[in-house]
Order: sequence, then structure tokens, then C-alpha cells
Amino acid sequence: METRSNKSYGVAVSLSAVFGVLGIQHFYLERWLEALIDFSLAVGTVVLLLMGHPLWALLVAAIDAIHTFIVTIMLLTGSFRDGHGRLVCYPGQKLNEEIE
Repeated sequence: METRSNKSYGVAVSLSAVFGVLGIQHFYLERWLEALIDFSLAVGTVVLLLMGHPLWALLVAAIDAIHTFIVTIMLLTGSFRDGHGRLVCYPGQKLNEEIE
């Protein structure tokens, strides 16, 4: 049985679109491990740039950006779950048990 998240769809999508590479949407959705990994990738990118390793920084930034893009698409399509396993539903989204 699927349940809806009590987190706001609009807030989650907005955070992902604007601050996604920092992992802010994961903090909001209480996905703590994913949030820390995303934030670490962003910090790692800056550290690598400051240390004079632009190619490694580009690689880390690309990984973070691709992950953010995938999460944003999953949020937009209503297929992403919060930290408690509940779906972050878009307005009007029907869950499986509601369809039957």
C-alpha cells in the first residue's frame, strides 16, 4: 500500500531545480545519506578547483549534475520517495490503490 508524503511537491521540485547540486531537496525530504553525499560532491568540486585539478572537479561536478537531473525528473513525474518511503506526489496524482 503506497502512501503520500506530507512534504510539499512544489517545494521539493523547486529546491531540486535551484539547489539540487547541493542536495538541499534531500535534506528537505529527510533523505539524509543522499543529502550528505550530494553536499560532499559539491564541496569536493570546489576543493578540487582550488587545488588546481579542474578535470577532476569537472568530473565530480558532472556526476553531481547528472544525479540532480535524474532526481528532478523523478520528482516531476511523481516517482520519488521521501526519507520514510512515501511518494512525493504531484497535484492530482493517483496512487495505485486509488485507481482500483
